[in-house]
Amino acid sequence: MATINKILIANRGEIAVRIIRTCKSLGIKSVAVYSRPDKTSPHVLLADESVFIGEAASSQSYLDIDKIIDAAHNTGADAIHPGYGFLSENSLFAQRCSDEGIIFLGPSVEAIRVMGDKTEARKLMEKAGIPLPPGTTTALKSIQEAVETANSIGYPVLIKAAAGGGGKGMRIVYDEANIQEATRAAQSEAKNAFGDERVYVEKYLEEPRHIEVQIIADQHGNICHLFDRECSIQRRHQKVVEEAPSPFLDDLMRKEITNTAVEVARACDYVGAGTVEFLADKNRNFYFLEMNTRLQVEHPITELITGVDLVELQIRVASGEKLGFNQEDITLIGHAVECRICAEDPTEQFLPSTGLITRHDTPTGPGVRVDAGVRTGQEITIDYDPLMAKLVVHAESRTKALERMYEALSNYRISGLRTTISFCKFVMKHPSFIQGTYNTHFVKEHYTTDTSVSREEFASIAGIIYFNKSGSTNDRKDSNGEHNQPQYTNWWTKRRQ
Repeated sequence: MATINKILIANRGEIAVRIIRTCKSLGIKSVAVYSRPDKTSPHVLLADESVFIGEAASSQSYLDIDKIIDAAHNTGADAIHPGYGFLSENSLFAQRCSDEGIIFLGPSVEAIRVMGDKTEARKLMEKAGIPLPPGTTTALKSIQEAVETANSIGYPVLIKAAAGGGGKGMRIVYDEANIQEATRAAQSEAKNAFGDERVYVEKYLEEPRHIEVQIIADQHGNICHLFDRECSIQRRHQKVVEEAPSPFLDDLMRKEITNTAVEVARACDYVGAGTVEFLADKNRNFYFLEMNTRLQVEHPITELITGVDLVELQIRVASGEKLGFNQEDITLIGHAVECRICAEDPTEQFLPSTGLITRHDTPTGPGVRVDAGVRTGQEITIDYDPLMAKLVVHAESRTKALERMYEALSNYRISGLRTTISFCKFVMKHPSFIQGTYNTHFVKEHYTTDTSVSREEFASIAGIIYFNKSGSTNDRKDSNGEHNQPQYTNWWTKRRQ
């Protein structure tokens, strides 16, 4: 059994802070790495040691394998935790750690490689009998193949990047007239984002729900699921609000989808924490989407409904320990909701918002948790992901969890830039979300002020003063109700255009 005394966190922001806190609770030393803009970031200040690894560009810092390996050796770190994003699903990085005698806190190199390639994963899942959306199991050899496949399985279809995620290299196509252009566009975007232009065709499900299952597996063949999460509130195919368990699943479907997730993990000999993602259609059929071979952004809601520390489990599994529990030992405890607090302007198509954080006061109270990676006085730039913090609540029922989340959002104070707080408050009060009838098209179908709610309702929910009929009001508040944000002279008209 391996002994881990010091862990280097090859990441930044809230996930680095999250990992460091578990290290402290276990008596394990932590090492932070940082780029020049992150010199005084919370994760750097919280860690036992810190190492400068380069300039703002990720390619010169958080994606530079040599610098991170050198930092681990120079500080005597036994292990590296990759967090999520950056190098977390890079099989070459995992292999390099192994070659250098450093424990990689994640699955095997082969599991990362296979599940990270969408077409390879589809082939493996097809062999294992896991339900898949109709489509190709190999990358397209030509645009003509895309046309023939789409005509065969029926429109609409998705053109998807074989290597990558986050909505990049993805196009929805509704008819044959647009498939050639969409395929070329997806290939170009995939090449720019991932250095790999391979794409494949998959049937696009209408009214889809995005449901995922958390799994954990040790080195001794034991695999358990930690139930499900609903992640259908998305913008640009990226999640903003998540909840656990999913309100869409009944007991039978929950049993089927969680058991399937365990089968997926077993098919690729998985070890560690991972997430199996599914799409479910309106008829309650579910299909394998992908497997994320790392810790998820939304892992806190699973921790709250199961009472486990997933980072601690990752460390114990990597040390060679057995899980220490069986599937029957894991039970659902209430309901949890997570809102991603991002530096984005939800009234401007979620465009990035930058600036100096002049105020950052987080809500507190029973059942409220904040995983934050920013502080007052910190400059938010466009160099990295806009996620600043995660607001998570837990309660004995879904109704009480939604009420608690709305109250916590109302008490969250961030000034100096736009955030997604107003959007999250909008979600908490929307009938479709309250009733649990929403799907991944929520933003497109509901988040327009002229169709979802009245101006007065939206102003109340989002903390905005709208342009009134007399034209006398032309400024708007930030998410805290403070008049310190840029002004728009006719916001209501602007949003309707």
